[in-house]
Amino acid sequence: MSDARLYIQIAVWSQVVSSIVFIAVLVYIWNRFLKPVLMAAQERSNRQIAEAERHRDEVKGVLGALHEAIRSAGRDAELIAQRAELHGAREREAMLAEATESGERALRDAQGELERARAAARQQLRDDLVERALKIARDDAARRIGPSVDERLIEGFAGTLQEGARG
Repeated sequence: MSDARLYIQIAVWSQVVSSIVFIAVLVYIWNRFLKPVLMAAQERSNRQIAEAERHRDEVKGVLGALHEAIRSAGRDAELIAQRAELHGAREREAMLAEATESGERALRDAQGELERARAAARQQLRDDLVERALKIARDDAARRIGPSVDERLIEGFAGTLQEGARG
């Protein structure tokens, strides 16, 4: 082999050995420094992902509980509305019955008051009629009867008293 070829082979093997050493240094640096950093970062990332998943699961559980609470509250609201409607219906019926009873009582009282007012009006009318009739009779009697009739009546009355005393 010639010197030139030998130098070329040495140069080639020098390149190969330096490449192998470079790769070995890279592997060493990788394993010694970079891999632990990347593994720690991956471990942190995995912990964060696990924490996020745990938190997600907790939130899902809480969300499920909240949905159930909302459904329960909805059922409670429906029951309350039904009870309120029933109570309102009962209250309305009671108020209607009370108003009907009060109205009937007022009607009975008014009818009784009307009868009393009619009776009082009839009595007042009778009294007025009797008073007018007496006035008319007195006026007519005063006009018909004079001193001569008075004398005759007194004599007739006195005669009846005398007969009664005798007998």
